[in-house]
Amino acid sequence: MSALPWHWLGRLDYRAGTEQQRALRDRLLAGDESARCLLLLEHTPVITLGRNAQQGHVLAGREVLAEHGIEVVATDRGGDVTYHGPGQLMVYPAVVVRQDIAGFLAALAGALAEVAALLDVPGARWQREPAGLWLPGPAPAPPAKLAACGIHLRRGAVMHGMAFNVSTPAPAWRWIVPCGLSTPVTSVAEERARRGLPPPPSVAEVAALAAPLLCDALARVARS
Repeated sequence: MSALPWHWLGRLDYRAGTEQQRALRDRLLAGDESARCLLLLEHTPVITLGRNAQQGHVLAGREVLAEHGIEVVATDRGGDVTYHGPGQLMVYPAVVVRQDIAGFLAALAGALAEVAALLDVPGARWQREPAGLWLPGPAPAPPAKLAACGIHLRRGAVMHGMAFNVSTPAPAWRWIVPCGLSTPVTSVAEERARRGLPPPPSVAEVAALAAPLLCDALARVARS
C-alpha cells in the first residue's frame, strides 16, 4: 500500500469541511483511489448535533450562541452533541474501512494516545463505551475525555472522525452536555498545566506530529 497522503487545511467552517469530505467520499465510492487521504484541520466555533442528539443537551439558546460566534449545525455523524473550535485538532480520514468500525476507531484513538504521550500527557486509553479517548484522573476523580469520535459510513467509506483537544478552551464546554455525558472533558493544554509544563505546540504543529502516526494506523485498518 502506498503511503496515505495527509493535508493540513488550517481553520475551516464546519460546512466547508463537510463538503470537502463528501466530495472525497463520492470519489472513493466511484472507484477513484487517488481520493484516499487524511484531512487535518481546526474548525471555527460550532456545536454539532449528531444523529442521536438530544436538544436538551444544548444548554444555551441559538441567539445567545450566535452572539458568541458559535454556530449550531445538524450533522449525519453518530453520537450526541459536541463542540468544535480553535485549539481542537479534527481528524478526518477519507478511506474505506476494511475491518469492524470499533477496530478502526480504536486504531485512530491509539495513534492520538501516542501523540498525547509525546506531548507529556501519557496514559490515555481508547474506550468503546462510552466511545472516546479517555485520560484517567487521580482517584477518586473520574476519567476525562481527551478526544471524541463520531463517524458516518456509506458502503464502508468514512466521513467525520475524531476531535482531539489540544488547547480547546475549557469554557467552550459550558454551552453543552458534551456527548450527553456528565463526565469531564480535558485537553493536552490543561493536563500539561497540571504538570507544571508550558502550553503545547500549536494545533498545526501537533497535526504534523500526529499525521505519520495516524497514517500508519489507517494503513492497518483501511483498504488500499
